[in-house]
Amino acid sequence: MAKLIEATIDSIRMSLTSQQRIIILKDVNQERYLPIWIGPYESESISIALQEIEISRPQTHDLVKNAIYELGGNINRIIINELKDDIFYGVIDITQGKKQISLDTRPSDALALAVRTHVPIFISEEIMESASIVPVEEEYISSRSEQGTTEMPSVESIPPMDMDETITDRLSVFEEFLQNLDEEQHTNEDDEYDDDETDDDETDDDDYPDDSISAV
Repeated sequence: MAKLIEATIDSIRMSLTSQQRIIILKDVNQERYLPIWIGPYESESISIALQEIEISRPQTHDLVKNAIYELGGNINRIIINELKDDIFYGVIDITQGKKQISLDTRPSDALALAVRTHVPIFISEEIMESASIVPVEEEYISSRSEQGTTEMPSVESIPPMDMDETITDRLSVFEEFLQNLDEEQHTNEDDEYDDDETDDDETDDDDYPDDSISAV
């Protein structure tokens, strides 16, 4: 089996203009970040679990977790194990008695289960080497300037980047993307503050989490 790198969920971001979500995973041992586009439903599901928001009825990922446990299974870990045609693939490792089960899954669904069951998240070293963002010194970045990724702006894919861009360009684009999201978030928060001054209605308890959510 390929070498695995343990990771945590660093944050989840959403663009208010494009409505695209991106989840950022961080290597627990060093400053490497893996950004993955995910769907809006999966983003909300992961965010709710991270914030430990209580909901009246189980969501789909709660149902899957409960079904696995009721059938005598135990989730051991989730692995993002493949990057093919710029799409990420994952598996959920399950033990059922003496039986070992490896379920093929989208990374977003696997992550939604991981945050609910508090199991470790792993990423193959090969994926981290080819698709992660490393905020390192400029001299080191220049020495690795031949690496890059192919554009694929779809769910479960790497964020869109040009194949011929240098690592420096990739890092710049990534940082600019996050900065724009932060600016959008602050703008949205200012608008909400203005609305609160003129509207005394209380916020519904079932409203979605914040646009930019850090892992806890």
